[in-house]
Amino acid sequence: MTRVITGWQLADVHVRHRRAHRDALDGVTLDVPPGQVTAIVGPNGAGKTTLAKLCTGLLAATSGRAHFEGRALADWSPRELARHVAVVPQLETVAFPVTVERYVAMGRLPHLGAWASMGAEDRRLVESAIDCCSLAPLASRSIDRLSGGERQRARIARALAQDTGALVLDEPSSALDLRHAMELFGLARGFADRGGAVLLITHDMNAAARVADTLVVLDRGRIRGAGAPADVMRPDFLADVFGWPVRLVPVDDGHGAVPQMLPLLRGAWSVPRDAS
Repeated sequence: MTRVITGWQLADVHVRHRRAHRDALDGVTLDVPPGQVTAIVGPNGAGKTTLAKLCTGLLAATSGRAHFEGRALADWSPRELARHVAVVPQLETVAFPVTVERYVAMGRLPHLGAWASMGAEDRRLVESAIDCCSLAPLASRSIDRLSGGERQRARIARALAQDTGALVLDEPSSALDLRHAMELFGLARGFADRGGAVLLITHDMNAAARVADTLVVLDRGRIRGAGAPADVMRPDFLADVFGWPVRLVPVDDGHGAVPQMLPLLRGAWSVPRDAS
């Protein structure tokens, strides 16, 4: 069955956590369309994870309009949303040990009935996801015996096995080595190129600039800038947002020149002298 994908539409969204003194999201208006990678960057405490939780139905907007596929997120049941949106969370605790293969197969649960077992297509999707994330040698290993990076790859494979039209990645590369991080960003780009909607939350500004169609800079719950990476990445602007001087260097890896951010070391290694 062909899925119609329209992605997320947020309009003047506010989210305030309980007992908080200010909004975690303060008037956010944003479209995350199909066929594109929309990357959210910003300093710690900017509201990035709050935005991810809003878009996956884990948090409700205090005010404003938050829709997915043209329908209010509040109207989606968790199971129904899971058939359309796959999520790689920033942190996750596995309640009981299972093999990597069975863990990845959990991505098929939203599509199965209460007592249904996997069919041939379900098994094919699981095997494909395991191969995409280079997990075949670990398929029979218990998930609790994996390294942090290997476990993160298993989470990504589970999300791919869900076979959805939308993907949310919340700091997905934080535990990955260079090769697997770059493979992940390539997977995100490929997912969008096949028509999916990708919401990528990341601290890796340089990787985001290379794979994203739209770069959104979030700061203290507000969007400070949004657009093509080359338009958003300006040295004075980034230095103001992140509170640190930066330099931009163009890099061309065969797909056209892309600005890459180089934080300056000025003052970073200074140590106060002993007053005594």
